[in-house]
Amino acid sequence: MRLSEENRRNELPDTIRRIEIRSRRLASELFSGEYHSSFKGRGIEFSTVREYQYGDDVRTIDWNTSARKHELYVKLFTEERERTMLLLVDGSASMLFGSGQRSKRELAAEISAVLAFSAIQNNDKVGLLIFTDRVEVFIPPRKGRKQVLVILDELFRMKPRSRKTDIDAALTFVSHMRKRQAIVFLITDLIDSDYERGMKLLNARHDFVLMHISDPLDRELPVTGLIDIEDPETGSRITIDAGSRKALEQYREGQLRQAAELRQRLLRMKIDTVRLDTGRSFIGELNTFFRYRERKY
Repeated sequence: MRLSEENRRNELPDTIRRIEIRSRRLASELFSGEYHSSFKGRGIEFSTVREYQYGDDVRTIDWNTSARKHELYVKLFTEERERTMLLLVDGSASMLFGSGQRSKRELAAEISAVLAFSAIQNNDKVGLLIFTDRVEVFIPPRKGRKQVLVILDELFRMKPRSRKTDIDAALTFVSHMRKRQAIVFLITDLIDSDYERGMKLLNARHDFVLMHISDPLDRELPVTGLIDIEDPETGSRITIDAGSRKALEQYREGQLRQAAELRQRLLRMKIDTVRLDTGRSFIGELNTFFRYRERKY
């Protein structure tokens, strides 16, 4: 039995609460330290001085303080930590698709929650931009748990005005709006074109990461019979004979070819990419990415 729209709205606070509990735990136990190491602060700043200890780097000696106190003192520095994270989440109709227990949009909301809680646990700001072929929602970056709950509420209640996708429009908005360096996560299924220029621009100015979401049926169809496939953004339809081994193999090869071409484009653009799937847990992929970022930077 399908839930009414009113019942779905009433269930949302419980859903958000469950997501908050799980995401805070994951952020605290698995990702907070990795996030801190992967996205370092913008520099270091002077903190205080203390007496020299054996093994201290002689280059940190504070000669003025040492002369005044007639003992060797060294300068201590702390990382200038505060950063800003922006979550760019695809709200187009194709993100509603999911062949299993969750849709692409639900996976995008889950990964957004974990990233947002990782940010605030490191005292960083976090903001949200939901886009289709236009900017649907923009929540300016702020700190704190309340900000993350506002973001989650918006993600789960979103009702975009458009069904289409224009990734470049969202990237252009961020380029014009955000001049200071930020950590930018683009969370999308990449069902669009002509976004390379925008990605290159953000990648040059910010810590830019692509979270590419897919579904098992994006790669391979089950053996069944005639399947009507409708493009959720344009409404165009095609029929595939999923009872034909040849037709299934052609579909699979075509999808593999497109995936390989996309991978090569992203490599040429030097875009850090995390590949997520609605049919699998994202924990392993996110951990692998954070370890890669820590080694890289």
